[in-house]
Amino acid sequence: MRKLSLVVLLSLLNAASAEQSYLVDWDAVGREAIDHLVELVKIPSVNPPGNETAVAEYVRAVLVAEGIDSKLYALDPTRANLVARHEGNGSKPPILIMGHTDVVGVQPEKWAADPFSGIREDGYIYGRGTLDDKDNVAAGMMVMILLKRLGVPLDRDVIFLAEAGEEGTPEVGINFMVEKHWDVIEAEYSIAEGGQGVIRDGRVHTFGIETTEKMPRRVTLVARGTPGHGSIPRLDNAVMILANAVAKASAWQTEMRLNETTETYFRRLAAIAPQEEAVLYENVTNPEMTQAVQQQFLETFPYHYSILRTSVVPTVIDAGFRRNVIPSEASAILDIRMLPDEDVDGFYEQLAAVIDDPRVEIVPEPVYRPAAPPSDIDNEMFQTLERVAVEMYPEATVLPIMSTGATDMAQMRAMGVQSYGIGPARTIDEINSGFGAHGDNERVAEDAFVNMVEYLWRVILEMAASE
Repeated sequence: MRKLSLVVLLSLLNAASAEQSYLVDWDAVGREAIDHLVELVKIPSVNPPGNETAVAEYVRAVLVAEGIDSKLYALDPTRANLVARHEGNGSKPPILIMGHTDVVGVQPEKWAADPFSGIREDGYIYGRGTLDDKDNVAAGMMVMILLKRLGVPLDRDVIFLAEAGEEGTPEVGINFMVEKHWDVIEAEYSIAEGGQGVIRDGRVHTFGIETTEKMPRRVTLVARGTPGHGSIPRLDNAVMILANAVAKASAWQTEMRLNETTETYFRRLAAIAPQEEAVLYENVTNPEMTQAVQQQFLETFPYHYSILRTSVVPTVIDAGFRRNVIPSEASAILDIRMLPDEDVDGFYEQLAAVIDDPRVEIVPEPVYRPAAPPSDIDNEMFQTLERVAVEMYPEATVLPIMSTGATDMAQMRAMGVQSYGIGPARTIDEINSGFGAHGDNERVAEDAFVNMVEYLWRVILEMAASE
């Protein structure tokens, strides 16, 4: 049996009162939540162009029918953000529930069904946004509805933000809200996407809560040389220069370092893993074994390798226009995901030294997500997230996790808001399949989604309800 911290054990003894005071028919609420998620998926909000206002209007109509006021905030009238608020007595600072209403594009021909049908089949809901991130939108909306229906008195305001532009255009979404309307979303804590339960042998084995994320810092390498006929070799061939630079950047093993999140993550994993895996987790920082451990991670579980360091991955190469012409210029995009504490300017200097070729220019892209330290794992919010997870999944080990992707919690953390990501539980097969976020045939298990709604409800109730 897993060992629980004293804090969690003590909390478990006192946590049931709020939940017992507000009984919820989860069969009925689950059906309602699923219906809303299906309707949200049916609204195409592919970014670009977004059209998130259509989603926001749906959410507003649902909330209005429940007697919940909301307001739209838009830099672009077609790309509105929605904010709703339940007011508390003000004895504690607000808590913010976030979900983004835009989705990434699709290749319809690669889907088994219309990606915007919201079809339900074999216990799954299919469609773009079922995992990223209309599940969180639907869950947040349902929590706001339950707070209203049950008349829950609150010690703190509960705010719901359905935001636009998360998939690459934050200027219309979170940046707009932070810069122009911070007063309506300012909070002590926020809950958004990025977490995930992992199901093994029919039970939730681990429950990941996102406490930090790597920062995207993409650059373009531009190599320049002398153009000419492809029949005459040249040492200053721009394609050759670029290829050499990309190879050096790709092979560069950047500095490994842990933070509170990743240190706790590996320590907790070691306690529950089979012996052959536990050895790896226990020896991540062991000078005598660390290189072998990291190589094993790289070969078998690249996620673990990635969370140890700032990663450099080439993704796009653009060179030439005819097969018999040496171009004067060639370029490549490097997708760089920096650790939260990375010295950006210093890193670019290191990258230039690694490439070591004055013929290659390093051109950083504009920064659209700020750096921020990891959220704490010893505060009231994380302890509540952990406690409720243990209540719902007694055999699970709770893991603070670092996302290798990016979310709009970056902007919230940069404003000093302690932010945490949650998500539905999925099997290993599901995680390793093409049914995930951004994949073809994206889907979420109905029971996992309903459990996520219940989880969010319990957390909000314990964090915000008056005693």
